[in-house]
Amino acid sequence: MSKRLHSIFLLRLFNDCFAVGFLFVAIYSYQRRIWTVGSVAYSFGVGTKMSLLLAGPAIGIVLLQALPLRRALNAAFLMAQVQITIAWPFIPVNPIGYISRAFEFSRQFLYKWTVNWRFVDEETFLSREFAITLVTANLGFLALFITTRWLRPSRRSFPECLSMLWKAVPLLLQQQISLRVTPSFVMTSILGSMTVGLLCARTLHYQFYSYIAWSTPFLLWKSGLHPLVIYAVWAAQEWAWNVYPSTDTSSMVVVGCLLFQVLGVWWGTRNDDVDASFPIEKENRHHEHVE
Repeated sequence: MSKRLHSIFLLRLFNDCFAVGFLFVAIYSYQRRIWTVGSVAYSFGVGTKMSLLLAGPAIGIVLLQALPLRRALNAAFLMAQVQITIAWPFIPVNPIGYISRAFEFSRQFLYKWTVNWRFVDEETFLSREFAITLVTANLGFLALFITTRWLRPSRRSFPECLSMLWKAVPLLLQQQISLRVTPSFVMTSILGSMTVGLLCARTLHYQFYSYIAWSTPFLLWKSGLHPLVIYAVWAAQEWAWNVYPSTDTSSMVVVGCLLFQVLGVWWGTRNDDVDASFPIEKENRHHEHVE
């Protein structure tokens, strides 16, 4: 067993342990098409650790394609209701304090605890330019996956998929799109979104390995690379996360392994769904004929 995971889950019992549990309950529920349970579990996970917001873009796209618009919006409202329920004991007493601390986007990170950016000097690490660069990279990777991978079930471009937010899709067409949201697609999209966010995170502390360790085997398998390469990347990552305190070398390996997984899963899924039934244009013509 991983020494780092033993430390995170048994010796220190960080709240990340519970958050990642909620995340995988949500993934499993979505794979089984139990949408309400999945949405509640994911929202409880976000309430436990805000890091799960990194999976939000993929979850939103999964729900938008797997469900009719009204049900997808209901799932989003349900998540919001869970957050309000969790916050209710605190909001009447100090609403500003609760919201500012629960969603602390302006937090100042400490260089001495970083695991992933140790090879960057402290001045750069603390600079606003570095933060903006990471946010830009995160958005760029998300745009890449959304436009080339995550919208494949709908067979639509991003603008066309956005139109699904206000224009209902015909029932038969919605059912066909929903059937393409397979269990593999659900897990690949959500874990991919998490890994992109962790790759571009301003800093990672040791407890974040609780998210990475369980995602890595699946994402490396989806890359389709030779098993020896997969084992080598996994072993390098395990070594890097067990180095304490982090060093320039270990942090470069941490970032390199995450980048390898992101690019690997993007490349490995390039042929997914190429043999699906028929293109969206034919489906549209069919529905126009029926109507």
